[in-house]
Amino acid sequence: MARARPSPASTKATDSGSAAKLARLGLATDWDLLLHLPLRYVDETRVTPIAELAGGEEAQVEGDIVASEISYRGRRQLTARLADETGEVLLRFLHFYPSQAKSLAVGRRVRALGAVRGGTLGLEMVHPRVRAAAEALPTRLTPVYPAGAGISQQWLRTRIEHALRAVALTDTLPEALRVHFALAPLESTLRDLHQPPAGADEMQLTARQEPLWRRIRFDELLAQQLTLRSMRARRSARAAPPLIASGDIQGRLRAALPFALTGAQQRVWREIERDLESGVPMHRLVQGDVGSGKTVVAALAAARAIDAGYQAALMAPTEILAEQHFGRIEQWLAPLGVHVAWLTGRLTAAEKRAAHAGIAQGAAQLVVGTHALVQDKVKFAHLGLAIVDEQHRFGVAQRLALRDAAVAPHLLMLSATPIPRTLAMSYLADVDVSVLDEMPPGRQPVMTKLVSTARREEVLTRIRSEVRSGRQVYWVCPLVDESEKLEPGVELTAATTMYEQTRALLSDLRLGLLHGQLPAAEKGAVMQAFAAGMIDVLVATTVVEVGVDVANASLMVIDHAQRFGLAQLHQLRGRVGRGAIRSYCVLLFDEPLSEAARERLKVIFETTDGFEVARRDLQLRGPGEVLGARQAGVPLLRFADLERDAALLEIARDAATVLLEQYPALAAEHTRRWLGTKAALLDA
Repeated sequence: MARARPSPASTKATDSGSAAKLARLGLATDWDLLLHLPLRYVDETRVTPIAELAGGEEAQVEGDIVASEISYRGRRQLTARLADETGEVLLRFLHFYPSQAKSLAVGRRVRALGAVRGGTLGLEMVHPRVRAAAEALPTRLTPVYPAGAGISQQWLRTRIEHALRAVALTDTLPEALRVHFALAPLESTLRDLHQPPAGADEMQLTARQEPLWRRIRFDELLAQQLTLRSMRARRSARAAPPLIASGDIQGRLRAALPFALTGAQQRVWREIERDLESGVPMHRLVQGDVGSGKTVVAALAAARAIDAGYQAALMAPTEILAEQHFGRIEQWLAPLGVHVAWLTGRLTAAEKRAAHAGIAQGAAQLVVGTHALVQDKVKFAHLGLAIVDEQHRFGVAQRLALRDAAVAPHLLMLSATPIPRTLAMSYLADVDVSVLDEMPPGRQPVMTKLVSTARREEVLTRIRSEVRSGRQVYWVCPLVDESEKLEPGVELTAATTMYEQTRALLSDLRLGLLHGQLPAAEKGAVMQAFAAGMIDVLVATTVVEVGVDVANASLMVIDHAQRFGLAQLHQLRGRVGRGAIRSYCVLLFDEPLSEAARERLKVIFETTDGFEVARRDLQLRGPGEVLGARQAGVPLLRFADLERDAALLEIARDAATVLLEQYPALAAEHTRRWLGTKAALLDA
C-alpha cells in the first residue's frame, strides 16, 4: 500500500477560521484529529420498514412526505408525515430553518435517521437527520464524534478524512514488539475505527470491545508511561544539594522522641535518607493511612536538611493542618536549637515582614505554613528540602513554585489518601513511592456503626456516655448554614443549626463550633480549646478532615453521611482512634439511600484499610477525583480504564522500557502524537 506523505508535528488540523472551534476540543494538529475517536456509530447502511419501528430504538426510514406544516400550538414547530409501503411516522422539529421546511415539502422522497419514540399521534422522530433519498446508501457504519457548539458531525468527519489522507500512519511500535504483545497494526486500527469496514459489528465497536480498541488503550497507556519516564530522567539530570549531615540534630531528635519508630517508619526513613544524600533531586511520595506517622518522617527529613546547612519548608493546604504541624514539630525541634518559623496569610503585616526577613537571611531553618510560602515576596536563602503535605490538594503551579524557590531542592510529598497500585503505576510513574503500612503500637481499629437519623436520640445518649467517661466527641455536618442546601428540597442539618440544637439537648456539656467561614484566629482558638480538653463536643464541618489530632477524642459522629465521599469518610473517621482508647465512628444516614450512597457506606462499614477504601474509591469515582488537584498536571485517560486494563498497563510499562532504551526516536514520536505540548505539565 502506498504511504501518504508525512505530516510534521506543527501541521494544523484546519484553517485559522476553524481553529478556535477545534481548539475547544483540544484539536490543533492532524494527529489530534486522528486520535479524536468516535463515541459511537450509527447504521445508515440499511432502511427499516416503518411498520417494524419500535420506540426507544434508533432507525433509518425512507419514504415520501405526505403532509407537512408549520404550526404554532404552544410553540412554533415543523411537523411532517413520512410514509412508505408499510405505514407512516411523524417527523417533528422544534427548531428549524426555512431550508429544512422546504426540504420536507409534500411529495419529496427523503431518508430520515433518528431515535423513535411514542407520541400522541403515534410513533415519531424528533429532530431526525434528513437527507434526499436519491443519495446512495453508505456501505459502512457512520462514526459519531465528541463535538462542541458550532461543530457539526459532517464537518468533523471531513477534517478527519483529510487527516487520514495527509498523515503517514507509521507505527511507533516495532513489529517484533507489536506481535509479541498481540496488538493490531496502528494504520488499520485508526482507519477501521474512523471508517469501519463493511460488515463491522456496530455494538462491539460502540462498546469498545474490538481488538482495535485494545491497541488504542495500549498506545494511550504507553504514551503516559513514556512521558512520565522522560520527566523522571530530566529530573535525574539536574543537580540537587547532597544533604550530608555535618551536625547531629536528626540523631538528637530521634533520641528525644517519646516513642520508638515503627519498622515502616525506619524503612521509609532509610529510603528518604538515600535520596537526600544522592545529589539528584528527590521526588518521593510518602503515603500512609491516617495515624501512620508521616509527620515524624517529615521532621526527620527536615532535621537532615538543617544538619547539612540548608533550609527546609513544609507547606500544608489549610491553616489548621499547618498549625498542627507547626505546634508538633516546633515542640520536637526547638529544644534542639532549631528556629522554626510560621508563615500563613493571617499574620499581621509586621509579622509577615519579620518572617520574610528571617527566611531570606537563612535564620529561619524550617518554615511551616500554607500557600503563603509560595508568594513572590518569600525568598529562601538556601532551600534544600520542600515538603508538601496532602499534596493532591495543591495545584501543579503551587508545587512548582515551592520547588523553584531555589535550584532543584529535594521534594518530599505526603499523603494520607492511599493510592491504589494501578493508579500509582499509571499516574505516579515519575515519583518514588514509599508506604507507611504499619500503625504505631497500641492503636486499635475504629469501630464503625451505621445509624439511621431516625435514631438520633440514641446517638445523643452515646455522646453523654463518652463524655462522662472523660472522652471527647466530634460531630461533623456537611454544611455551614441552612441557606447552603446541596440539592433543592433536601434539608441538611447545618453545623450552625446542629450546634444550637445539640447545645439545647446537651445543655450539661461544653460545646464548640468550627467551620471554614470562621476567622482564622477564631478557628485556631477553638481547636486549641478542644485539644486542651475545654470542649466536650466539637460541632464542625469537614475543616477537621485532615491534620486534627486530639488523642482524647473517642467518638466521631458524621451527620448525613451519605453526602460524603469515600475518601472524606475515611479521613474523618481517622480523627478518632489516635491513642490507645477504643474509638467509634457513627455514620448517621437519611433514608431512603441511593444505590451509590449505599455502596459508599457499605465500604466504610466493612473495612478500615485505607488502601482497600482507595481501591473502591477508584472504582466508584475514577482517577481524576482520587488524585484531586494533581489532575491539573496529568492528562487523564480517555480510553483506558485502570481497573479493566491493569494487565495492559503492565505491558505498556515493559514496552516503554524497551522503546526508551532501544528506540528513543520512536518513543519521542509516540509521546508527541499523544500528548503534544501537554507533556510539559507532568514535570511537577
